[in-house]
Amino acid sequence: MELTTTQLIVIVSVLTFLILLPLVVIVLVRLFIKDEAPANGEEVVSSLTEFTSLGDVWRAFVPHLVELRDRMIKALIAIAIGTIIGFWIVNSPMLLGDPLPVFLVRHLAPPGTQLQGIDTGEVFFAYMRMALVVGITLAMPFVLYQIVAFFLPGLLPHEKRILFIALPIVTELFIAGVAFGWFFTVPAALGFLLGFGVDGTTIVTQPRVDSFIGTVATLLLWNGLIFQLPAVVYILARLGVVTAARLAATRRYAAVIIFIIAALITPTGDPYNLLLLAIPMYLLYELGIILARFVPKRNNEGQMTAASTG
Repeated sequence: MELTTTQLIVIVSVLTFLILLPLVVIVLVRLFIKDEAPANGEEVVSSLTEFTSLGDVWRAFVPHLVELRDRMIKALIAIAIGTIIGFWIVNSPMLLGDPLPVFLVRHLAPPGTQLQGIDTGEVFFAYMRMALVVGITLAMPFVLYQIVAFFLPGLLPHEKRILFIALPIVTELFIAGVAFGWFFTVPAALGFLLGFGVDGTTIVTQPRVDSFIGTVATLLLWNGLIFQLPAVVYILARLGVVTAARLAATRRYAAVIIFIIAALITPTGDPYNLLLLAIPMYLLYELGIILARFVPKRNNEGQMTAASTG
């Protein structure tokens, strides 16, 4: 996929905005929303201590299990509806101009790449898997809502605040990661994998449909997960597991670990594709350190207090 200079500038600008947006959100939350300690040192006591028998425990859990069942059924129905829509998206050229597999080959693979189906029904099942992935993606906001709605009543006010901050940031970073993979990582990896040793006459590459789609989906998923690193670091800092100072002091070790992880998840062995994953991962680690600096400090009792603005 050839990009003009203008397209490249626009893509980099959008990705930069998506990556830095969590920092803006957390700064605004840090300035205008303060953490609240439990009133009068109130402690949360498990309601299990109020039960006298196992039957009481079971009767108390039954309503929650029923609610969990209902929410799981609703989530599965949403995924089924999304999969039906996804099957239309995968097969119809109306939305993208081509069926989705053809669209992926034309925009991500080197020019002239052709896919082949060898096993009986391979193409059909590959299309169905793609429809399921699209369906899960479309239904994910509703599925997340069902999960959050189930756990929300049991959360403390400051835990709810962390959750409501984290959910949009996690979603936005995942989109940024998938976009980065689409425009940079996946075309580079496919260009190397499908073009290595190919002379166009004696040696040609015709990947199987299932293999090609699996490679694209895996790379996009890894990019989306890698871009969650700042959100993970921020949440760990909010929970008191790590601090910005500790993270900054372990930069060298983090860089080594990041390169090892990038080498393990890179489908090629060349340094170019490894750096395409390792460098963004390290920059995201640094962004995580910046986000961790906006976490309210804890006092001696472990409660969140406002950090000095100086």
